[in-house]
Amino acid sequence: MGSKARDSRQAILDRLRSREVTPVELPAIFGDDSISQVAIGFDDPPTQFAGTVEAVGGLCLQVGSMQEALNKLEQDEVYRDAARRCSLVGDEIPGNVNLQEIEDPHELSSLDFLIARAEFGVAENGAMWITDRDIRHRASLFITQHLALVVSRQSIISNMHQAYERIGQPETPFGVFIAGPSKTADIEQSLVLGAHGCRTLTVFLVDEPA
Repeated sequence: MGSKARDSRQAILDRLRSREVTPVELPAIFGDDSISQVAIGFDDPPTQFAGTVEAVGGLCLQVGSMQEALNKLEQDEVYRDAARRCSLVGDEIPGNVNLQEIEDPHELSSLDFLIARAEFGVAENGAMWITDRDIRHRASLFITQHLALVVSRQSIISNMHQAYERIGQPETPFGVFIAGPSKTADIEQSLVLGAHGCRTLTVFLVDEPA
């Protein structure tokens, strides 16, 4: 950038900073109504959540235990063929890649399958909230070819208003909502899966305490 352009930019910024803007009080989003009266709600959030996950391209399997989740995985050809698997859900589902032993996230470029836990799910859009509380390399969530997320059935809530209330002030430096596999499309309406993230997303809705 030349000096003339820098001077022009600085002049614009200085003029903007010199303007005094009168603060305006934010409007009440719901007026006198509570969120529960206005926001969308479901009689059976877990069932709605499972349907929404499928609608956005994921696969939702309702299981009674982690052993049942492992049994489902072992029936999956993609999981069986995965050479590099990383499990962040404990010994109940084993893996052969240990994130704690990896210094450079670039070493995860050939990661085939990642299994992690989500803190809760949202029925209205199928999104799941994940933090890096127990994930050394957050890149693993996006660089893996296939992603499986475990979420408690009891943790499913109806809408994003409840989600942000639950998150409150984040306690971890990183958190993200993930809903479905990575999808992108161009003007020819050609849908591509996995361009910016996982190619497939499997959700295990486990019947366990949230």
